[in-house]
Amino acid sequence: MAKVYLSLGSNQDAAYHIAACVNALRQRYQVNDISPVYESEAVGFVGDNFLNLVVLIDTELSVRELSDQLKALEDRYGRDRSAARFSGRTLDVDILTYDQKVGCLEGVELPRDEILTNAFVLQPLVDIAAEEVHPVLNKTYAQLWAEYDKQQKLWLSKELQF
Repeated sequence: MAKVYLSLGSNQDAAYHIAACVNALRQRYQVNDISPVYESEAVGFVGDNFLNLVVLIDTELSVRELSDQLKALEDRYGRDRSAARFSGRTLDVDILTYDQKVGCLEGVELPRDEILTNAFVLQPLVDIAAEEVHPVLNKTYAQLWAEYDKQQKLWLSKELQF
């Protein structure tokens, strides 16, 4: 079984899409932990606030099989793949880490670089994996959060928690 951390985000009917995604993940995978849900401003474009969280799953799927299933889940909830990279999303599900694997595996870059660049990824990861070690930097996520500049605005969601 692979231990996989996933980042979930949405800013279009966000509470509905995030709740539906978590329910779908629970039906398909062994969900071991779910972070608090955070709200944050859109990064890179003007748009509605996002809801974000991190989910820990176990899976026997390969990186490619998991990635394909997650893309199908995004598509099921109306993900527009023709939209600009920095734009609103009905649902965004990204593989952050897959065990401690490093590099481009089956078309997926691991670990995902947004762990280090976005508070809305790192903070919820710290909430459920503070003592886990980043596979490249060899620092815990708690250490990385302590070093993070914290310029991005982030707060606990009042709308949705699990």
